[in-house]
Amino acid sequence: MGYPVVHFEIVGKDGQKLQDYYTQLFGWQMDTNNPMNYGVIAREDNLSSDGVGIGGGVAAGPEGDSGHVTFYVAVPDVEATLATAESLGGTRLMGPDQVMEGLEIGQCSDPDGHLIGVIKAAS
Repeated sequence: MGYPVVHFEIVGKDGQKLQDYYTQLFGWQMDTNNPMNYGVIAREDNLSSDGVGIGGGVAAGPEGDSGHVTFYVAVPDVEATLATAESLGGTRLMGPDQVMEGLEIGQCSDPDGHLIGVIKAAS
């Protein structure tokens, strides 16, 4: 059994503009009531009629970041996954980092440079 994609992230220069764009384009409900103004898209608020969908986020990136789209995969061990990614020719970009209580993330790129996030939430 493989690990599931559990979150996506769209980051660009103007977070508010991107949030407005995706809200209007896809009808995504976003909660930006947080210190980072990160547009949280809750899975349960954005499901198809068949109950299919994942949560995500839309936000501004750090100064100098031209933007990116990332998917996050739930893994049992962020450090081990990043180490494996490196052993397979990928590059560790960050992590593991605890971004909030009970949530640890890391990012790497695959051998072609595509950004991948890995995440472990407290059980």
